[in-house]
Amino acid sequence: MKTCVKICGITRRQDAEFAVENGADALGLVFYPASPRAVTIAQAKEIVAKLPPFINIVALFVDADVEQVQACLNELPIDILQFHGDESAAYCEQFGKTYLKAIRMRDKVDLVSLAEEYSSASAILLDSYQAGVPGGTGQVFDWSLIKKIDKPIILAGGLNIDNVAMAIKQVQPYAVDVSGGVEQSKGIKDHQKISAFMQEVANG
Repeated sequence: MKTCVKICGITRRQDAEFAVENGADALGLVFYPASPRAVTIAQAKEIVAKLPPFINIVALFVDADVEQVQACLNELPIDILQFHGDESAAYCEQFGKTYLKAIRMRDKVDLVSLAEEYSSASAILLDSYQAGVPGGTGQVFDWSLIKKIDKPIILAGGLNIDNVAMAIKQVQPYAVDVSGGVEQSKGIKDHQKISAFMQEVANG
């Protein structure tokens, strides 16, 4: 089965276009002001305008005000919401939109019970844990912590050209999510790395 790819932290139109041309299934836009990859609604409009069909636009939030999420939904063609903070299932569900719930993996995380708690999520995204940092750490977590759950798994956390094929073989996720692993600097994608990453996914 094909492993889907989400390229997150897109901040430039040319990076979005290149990712799509090279087979990315989804583009992630970060609406978390503290992130070096954060975009405004105005910037996001330029990034996603007239992209081809069948590409999912994912909007990432971290414990955001309801009004902020709703403003993005009102102004942008968002397909999927991604919640990367301590949002409850009820919070995630209130927007009536397909959503992903990110779980930061560390020892003693009960993935099975969390998957049940967020049973309304379309998938669970697994990322690395780093105290005080909600994501985008560039660190790989221990994949052996992953338990089988009744949800599609999106694997994130430090994925790059050197490890993504191995990650796919070991974890067999529904999708992989990359940001820093295909960048030349935070928020600026490296097109050669995107091409190589997509080839490694195909090899996985």
